[in-house]
Amino acid sequence: MTRHLLSIFFLCALTMSGAAKSADPIRIGTTQSLTGHYSGFGIEQLRGLQMWATDVNARGALLGRPVEIVYYDDASTDAGTVAGFTKLLEQDNVDFLVGPYSSSLTLEASLVAEEFNTPMISAAASSEKIWNRGLKNIFGADTPADDYMQGLQVAVDAGAQSIALIYARTEFGEEVAASVRNNAAITIVLDEGYAPEQRDFSGLAKRLGAANPDVIIGVSYFEDSIEVVRALKTEGVKPKMLGFTAGPGMREFKDELGPDAEGVVGVVQWLRSSKKPGAQDFAYRFSRRYGYNPGVYAVIGYSAGEILEAAVRLANTIDHDAVREQLNTMYFRALIGPYDVDDTGRQIGRTNYVLQWQDDRRRLIAPEAAADADLIYPLQ
Repeated sequence: MTRHLLSIFFLCALTMSGAAKSADPIRIGTTQSLTGHYSGFGIEQLRGLQMWATDVNARGALLGRPVEIVYYDDASTDAGTVAGFTKLLEQDNVDFLVGPYSSSLTLEASLVAEEFNTPMISAAASSEKIWNRGLKNIFGADTPADDYMQGLQVAVDAGAQSIALIYARTEFGEEVAASVRNNAAITIVLDEGYAPEQRDFSGLAKRLGAANPDVIIGVSYFEDSIEVVRALKTEGVKPKMLGFTAGPGMREFKDELGPDAEGVVGVVQWLRSSKKPGAQDFAYRFSRRYGYNPGVYAVIGYSAGEILEAAVRLANTIDHDAVREQLNTMYFRALIGPYDVDDTGRQIGRTNYVLQWQDDRRRLIAPEAAADADLIYPLQ
């Protein structure tokens, strides 16, 4: 009897040990800019990714295993990004990676992912340099840099003849600026870059006023776009259209600028008012969780998780070779829109939206199929 009871005990112990092992979490590693000049974007991306993990676990986990997000603050710096991703892979032994905010930080993170041969979904990063280095472990969720100039086409269609181009001297800023220069449909009357950390734009505003363009386009981020608008207001510069690549798509843009946000145009991949499947449901659940409506970067974070989940489910394993093959070849509709990459990992499945602040709301003005308002042009 004693021998029989011991046999049952050991069998139960082995069964429990196997169950615990099979329930070990699938670990997704990331660094995000929780401090520094990219912090608004990084916090949004992390919250979106964490919400995805919560949803997966509520549905019964992934391949029978819970999902865990392991993250570090990269402080919006290259050094923080490299240190964080190295720690994730050397010490935390994460299974997969999600990239940080910005092309410059993603360029660094993707090299670490390649060194450790670990698949990574890039989040908000669109520089063409990411895809031109022959890397095998980076897959894009963001639209490429060239697609950010849809706002310029809206201006051309409205009759604009001249443009002033200002841009942050980052990988993203330089590439989008180059695509503007290649557009022969409009005359560039001022072309000026600035340091990404610059916040005093009084001199630039004076030069913009002297150039007197129909359109001012800023290839910018959140804080610099805010300060450019303020400087233009101070100097009394009133173009027929004012647009930025990043900034206007965030609710904080209006919070910071108040009525001065009115009429400003922005480029964005997602709005809760868009007709994309799941947009309203996600916005409702995100606002219940975090107390405010989500911006596009929360959606990109969530979608990065969805893309990884789809690849793992299709592969039916977390083996890197099998998951990498799915990421290379699968077509998937994430919350942000279609996921479809070329053989470099570059996103080719979708294009951006163009919005304009009208009556204290972000209204979609292009493409026509998604638009819920017409462009107000000229602003004066």
